[in-house]
Amino acid sequence: MKLISVAAVADNGVIGDDDEVPWHLPEDKKQYRERVAGSPTIFGRRTYEMFDEPPGSAYVVLSRSEREYDDENAHHASSVDEAADIVESLGADRAYVLGGAGIYALFQPHLDGMVLTRVPGEYEGDTHYPEWDEDDWRLVETEEYANFTVETWERREGDGTA
Repeated sequence: MKLISVAAVADNGVIGDDDEVPWHLPEDKKQYRERVAGSPTIFGRRTYEMFDEPPGSAYVVLSRSEREYDDENAHHASSVDEAADIVESLGADRAYVLGGAGIYALFQPHLDGMVLTRVPGEYEGDTHYPEWDEDDWRLVETEEYANFTVETWERREGDGTA
């Protein structure tokens, strides 16, 4: 099973500001939702609760405290390993990690891939994508859009714990 993070990242690493995305890119939102539509998604509780309709086929919500969710497709996990076990129990071959910053950081050593929307410019924000060593990764695809670029990265063989 593969774990892949998906994030929109400004030139200065910002991914959010006060639980909001500091830019408006409808085309990015569309490609993002299409990309993850048929797969389970993994969120922190606050990120999950930001969505009126979370993307993905099932939702794994990491939280320190046990919670019940109104959506029957939402599952609580208290660790990276438990989240991965839930995804595997759903029969999925991949899951997309969708944030927030703490969740991205927790999963970074376990990721097989990253899909990063590169948003040009520097934005004010209180939330950043975690730093990562580009030597451990290989850029396998770049998709150009009018106002952003989507990069697909794969972890190099023998790196990380994934």
